[in-house]
Amino acid sequence: MQTPSDQQDRHDYPSHWEADVVLRDGGTARIRPITAEDAERLVSFYEQVSDESKYYRFFAPYPRLSAKDVHRFTHHDQVDRVGLAATVGGEFIATVRYDRIDERGMAASAPADEAEVAFLVQDAHQGRGVASTLLEHIAAVARERGIRRFVAEVLPANTKMIKVFTDAGYQQKRSFEDGVVRLEFDLEPTDRSLAVQRAREQRAEGRSVQRLLTPGSVAVIGVGRTPGGVGRSVLRNLKEAGFTGRLSAVNSAFDEGTEIDGLPAHRSVGAIEEPVDLAVIAVPADRVPQVVAECGERGVQGLVVLSAGYGESGAAGRERQRELVRQARSYGMRIIGPNAFGVINTSPQARLNASLAPEPPARGRIGLFTQSGAIGIALLSGLHRRGAGLSTFVGSGNRADVSGNDVLQYWYEDPDTDIALMYLETIGNPRKFTRLARRAATAKPLVVVQGARHSGIAPTGHAVQATRLPHATVSALLRQAGVIRVDTVTEMVDAGLLLAGQPLPSGPRVGILGNSESLGLLTYDACVADGLRPLPPRDLTTGATPADFRAALAEALSDDGCDAVIVNAIPWVREDGVAADPETLATELRAAAAGCPAKPVAVVHVELGGLAEALSAATSTRPATSSTQPDAPST
Repeated sequence: MQTPSDQQDRHDYPSHWEADVVLRDGGTARIRPITAEDAERLVSFYEQVSDESKYYRFFAPYPRLSAKDVHRFTHHDQVDRVGLAATVGGEFIATVRYDRIDERGMAASAPADEAEVAFLVQDAHQGRGVASTLLEHIAAVARERGIRRFVAEVLPANTKMIKVFTDAGYQQKRSFEDGVVRLEFDLEPTDRSLAVQRAREQRAEGRSVQRLLTPGSVAVIGVGRTPGGVGRSVLRNLKEAGFTGRLSAVNSAFDEGTEIDGLPAHRSVGAIEEPVDLAVIAVPADRVPQVVAECGERGVQGLVVLSAGYGESGAAGRERQRELVRQARSYGMRIIGPNAFGVINTSPQARLNASLAPEPPARGRIGLFTQSGAIGIALLSGLHRRGAGLSTFVGSGNRADVSGNDVLQYWYEDPDTDIALMYLETIGNPRKFTRLARRAATAKPLVVVQGARHSGIAPTGHAVQATRLPHATVSALLRQAGVIRVDTVTEMVDAGLLLAGQPLPSGPRVGILGNSESLGLLTYDACVADGLRPLPPRDLTTGATPADFRAALAEALSDDGCDAVIVNAIPWVREDGVAADPETLATELRAAAAGCPAKPVAVVHVELGGLAEALSAATSTRPATSSTQPDAPST
């Protein structure tokens, strides 16, 4: 962007005022200073504003801007006069400006610390939270320039704008003079104004993820003519999952009117007559910009970019990735990826599987976020093998736009998600993450594996650098936020199963029983190390039968001095020399646990193949299992 050429401008173009923002409906816009080069954009914007909105802005009929108006509204000194615009697709959708004034309301310079502020929002974009977002940004700019108070004059009938000011959370004074409502408010942030900003942030970011996970229609771009390949695989997964919306296949080599796997095929997104909410892009990186432009012009709401060749491929790829985000956001679209593994939503209203997952997950209450495709496969496979279901899954890949923070904002209010699992290779903003995690952990358990803990090196594709805080410091922050931090993917699966299928213990007292004295002692030490209060382990000896396990577990669960029980089990041989059937043990353990559903039971088993699956067959309170079998998922 060029620096304004007007000689009255006292400062260079303040590029640090530029920002990409997420609006109330989940769409995005770009906020930036208005410059002298924006004259045509301003005129075009004003022509699209209704007469009523113009009247509210100027207190009189004002059908068009004069040349003097255009010059005034596009030439600013960036100190005493500042104008910001919200843009989508490079065009204005809203403007805000302040003019510094003295105590008489006349134009002034510093040290005067009061300014008059005014907004204008295109009617088609009203109700999206554009004015509230612009107010936050213009207030930050004003504070930077030494302004401490805003004044706004609003017609009484302009209730929407009055609400924007009154809901902002600043200390304010209101008066009514000459038929105009005069609002005065200090710009010093208050607890309420910060709470308002964070609530708006949560709603907007959560809604933006919701739009990606609950589309009414999906187009897969880059579907090959023959089976196989990334695009064709995703299309197959979407179809087999029973996606409830419309599906389309796109490839520039298709002839219009053809079908792929019984679905309509098109040469481009623009050729699809119905609206497209989500586009899954699986074309080579050099073709992605053209596809993104077509999606933006078509009004697509969000993108899942599976294509590789971005930040993970070196300096040129990192620049290509930055340009991808800039291009998508200019159209108001958010991106999962690039180099993404895809998204899943098992809700009956969506049944969305726009991913490369080899096995479709069952419906459940666990939300899963991962930055790594390989780890995503391991987690999905581990949960699937252990009988656990998912609510939603996001495999973010290079995480150039949508991040774990955004997904946390969505999960916080998602009624279908009770447990959140996150594999994070980097934490770009530990302060914000811990703030969001602290709030999320008050509503539902949050389990985190932090990858790349010791190298300090971020995966090459990621848009942010690795967290520079020491690992111990990050771990302490997570612990203080109420996050359950585990070290491996296997532990994450175990924790997810335990939290999904078990009640929370009422205290720290843990009963330990099993047929291995050594495992009992190891379990005791592990409980002590984690701050629990284990009871002396009860050794049932290697001759214990499933009936002995049932009796011991029932006794432990009925003990008022025990809040939870850990059962250790190793293979045993019956008196007739035949290896015991794990199904029998599972049946006895489930029967004992059913008698005391208020206490959690965890089962740690060694080389007892099939026990996890047998335990998972329970439909109510079921013992969670931790396996040391060779086929257990591992990092």
